[in-house]
Amino acid sequence: MRNNPINASIDFDKEGIQHGFLSLPYSRDDSAWGSVMIPITQIKNGDGPTALLTGANHGDEYEGPIALLSLAERTDFSNINGRIIIIPAMNYPAFQTGTRVSPIDSVNLNRAFPGKANGTVTQIIADYFSRTLLPMADYVLDIHSGGKTLDFLPFSACHLLADSEQQARCRAARDAFQAPYQVMMLDIDAESMYDTQVENMGKVFVTTELGGGGTTTPRTVEIAKRGVDNFLIHSGIMAGELLACDEDIVELDMADSSCYLFSQHAGLLEPCVSLGDTVQQGDLMAKIHSTERTGIAPVEYYAKRDGLVIARHVPSLAKMGDCLYVIADVVTDVVK
Repeated sequence: MRNNPINASIDFDKEGIQHGFLSLPYSRDDSAWGSVMIPITQIKNGDGPTALLTGANHGDEYEGPIALLSLAERTDFSNINGRIIIIPAMNYPAFQTGTRVSPIDSVNLNRAFPGKANGTVTQIIADYFSRTLLPMADYVLDIHSGGKTLDFLPFSACHLLADSEQQARCRAARDAFQAPYQVMMLDIDAESMYDTQVENMGKVFVTTELGGGGTTTPRTVEIAKRGVDNFLIHSGIMAGELLACDEDIVELDMADSSCYLFSQHAGLLEPCVSLGDTVQQGDLMAKIHSTERTGIAPVEYYAKRDGLVIARHVPSLAKMGDCLYVIADVVTDVVK
């Protein structure tokens, strides 16, 4: 098996704070012997567990990079026992251009795992995580939001796993994050996701969706920053008490594929419900108007289940196959 060409400028075994790069050789028109330089920070103190923290798995999602850059700027880590590996922009080429997928190879990093050491730039990054970074980690947090095309209620999430003990540990870490919403998440194409790679390796894994629309808000950034600290406290790496969410927490479940409402038409999207609305099966969710001619009645889309609207399509022009809404079951209102 070919060795991965990425070289880390930091020493993963060294104590203290290190700032550096994951350097991936990439020859291109404007730099014959160039490299993709992915910023990385490591904090190591003592022999405790290792947490791997990532943002910008998709390059147009910004709560993660803000929270992790802020964490990497700290200088006092006397309350740390263990190792924290911080990669604010996991898909750095996409982050530089504010795009979901890499501008280099048009590959979605979160659908490229386990990766290929002799593949495209994105596949090489995925392979480095799979074979180098993830084996070092005990706890993994990957911070997402909706990017330019989706908007979410801010939630932390884990998945239903075959290993019930592992699932319980992931769920406990999800809850410790203290997002206003906590979701048992169902992905529509989990096979090649980072999430699946991490979970298949037996790690404690938490993901999030903290807003969207290709921007941030003070609320979603605060949730991300608090969640990062809580994740580290829960893992036993950072000393301290969990920082409580200042909102009532709602637990949600995505039971099956009927949670997703997809468009079968292209046109102008007229939303009929809002993010956070409670809906019942059969409620009118959206209308899609033809943009090619007048005098045509819009196509109507209805809820396939009861529940809470936790995600919505952002652009007003919809395409066939776009996810219009996601509805989740309310399991319980969790008292803080």
